[in-house]
This record gives sequence, structure tokens and C-alpha cells, in this order.
Amino acid sequence: MKSTYLEAISSGLREEMARDESVFCLGEDIGVYGGAFKITEGLMDEFGEDRVIDTPLAEAAIIGAAMGAAIMGMRPVAEMQFADFITTGFNQLVNNAAKTYYRWGAKVPMVIRCPSGAIGSQGPFHSQNPEAWFFRVPGLKIVTPSTPYDAKGLLKAAIRDNNPVLYFEHKGLYRDKKISQVLPDEDYIVPIGEAALRREGTDVTIITYGKMVHKSLEAAEILSKDGVDVEILDLRSLLPFDREMILTSVKKTSRLLIVHEDTLTGGIGGEMAAIIADEAFEYLDAPIKRVAAIDTPVPFSPPLENFFLPNTEKIVEALRDLAAF
Repeated sequence: MKSTYLEAISSGLREEMARDESVFCLGEDIGVYGGAFKITEGLMDEFGEDRVIDTPLAEAAIIGAAMGAAIMGMRPVAEMQFADFITTGFNQLVNNAAKTYYRWGAKVPMVIRCPSGAIGSQGPFHSQNPEAWFFRVPGLKIVTPSTPYDAKGLLKAAIRDNNPVLYFEHKGLYRDKKISQVLPDEDYIVPIGEAALRREGTDVTIITYGKMVHKSLEAAEILSKDGVDVEILDLRSLLPFDREMILTSVKKTSRLLIVHEDTLTGGIGGEMAAIIADEAFEYLDAPIKRVAAIDTPVPFSPPLENFFLPNTEKIVEALRDLAAF
């Protein structure tokens, strides 16, 4: 039976809680209610209220409590009801959790689940993609799966990791039947730090992640009708990222498009472009291009949200410009 992205995350949580008694969940409305998106539904009945903990509306307390538990040998999985809310716990995460191993030598095996992305006109406080806020913080790891297989495998890998891991899950993928997959019955993980080649090509490379993987695949199929062969690299892991695969792909195609839903300025795409300019400039046959969201807060209006977001049409236009250069 095929699993949705949402079901894959829930399955990964359930399996890790059953496998290791030190794994527990905490967050707002995750217990009795089953979570805002129902990912933790049924977990309290199965594992009890000591391991599925409903917390106050206080992200600083959630992250701080998770960090304390991790230092004491537990493996907490904290849920931010929306990724945007993580800002109130920024100090605990960036100045404490990320740096504890470097200062004390203490492991901090904690995961923070961050439902992110714009969908359904939820406005500027429930729609952001804040991964770049943390991309420059040594001591953190960041993953962002685009498929059910990776959603489960990366979550299991994150829970078993001895470092704080931010797990960005795009809300627009939760119930998308088009990306459902049959998952292995046996235990598996997706290693943190390894990208995935989603489509082989020879003419242009797209580096992307999250929901934009699927928009990029749609654009690549459109370009194939024009005789342009697009290669698509899904980063999956943003910190650390797969530098070797990025360089190998760009050296092969000599053209690069970077696509992410986060805003353009200060986004992760800028760092990817800098790496290619520094380490593979002589292989390029065209300027590096980026497709991203407009540099504004996420609009509430549905037409404005559609205008704001990167989409298949914008990716197609950028690919055609690169192919024609």
C-alpha cells in the first residue's frame, strides 16, 4: 500500500518510539488532539502521555526542555506547530543547543520538526520557509525531504543522530497523493548529507529541495519537448550538503538553475551559486540563475500568494533562458 508524505512521517515516529524507549515527542496539541496536521494521531494511546507530551504554547520552553532532555540521554522530537513559530526559541536553539557539544563535549540528540511552506493562503505567520535562518549555524543539521521515502528515512536518521537536527517538512506535500510511495517493510534510514539524483540530464542542472523538486520535475518534462535535457538534484540535506554531487552535476551540464521556495535574497541558493562560481567557474557556459520567492512577507491573498511563489512556469522560463544563452 502506498503511503503519503504525512503517513511516512507518522510511521517513522512510531517505529523509532517502539525501537528506542528514550525517544519521546513534545509539542503543542500533539497528544489528545493528534497534532495540528494529525501526524501524531494515535501516538499518545500507543505510548502514553509520558512519551507524547502536550506542552504550553511556548516554543522557547519546548526547545529548552528538549535540549535538557537530550543532554540527559533522551532523544526528544519537538514539534513546532508551524515552522514560523521557531523564532521564539531561537536563542535556545542557536546559542545553546548548537554549541553545547563544542563547549562541553555533551551530545544533544534532539530533533525539531518544522512544518513549513506556503499553502492555502495562511498568510505571513504560517507560511514561511525559514531554513536559511539556521543554514549558517555550525552545530546544527538541517534536512528537508521531498518524498515519503525520504521523509521517513531522514526522520529516522535525524532521531538517531547525536546532534540537533532541524527537520523541515513541507505542508503542501502532506496529503499529495501524486507523490505517494510504497515504503519498505524493513527498517531503513536515508543518510544525512547525501543528495539524490531525481532526473538525469545533460544540458542544465537544477539544484533544489522540498516541494520545489516536484515543480522542477514538471518543468523538466516540458523542456524535454523542446529537446532540452534537464538534470535535477534534490539536496535532501541542507546542512551538511552534498558538495561533491553538486559539483559533479554542474561540471557535466555546464548550466545551473537553483530553485527554492524561500525568498531570493539570503536564501540557500546564494551559497550554492558561490560554491559553483568558486570551484567550477571554468565549466560554466552561462550565468548561474535562481528561481525563488519574491522578497516580501508571504501574502494572504490567494492571487498574490500565487504571484509570490516560484512555480513550474517560472522554472520553465528560467530553463529556456539558460538553454538559449
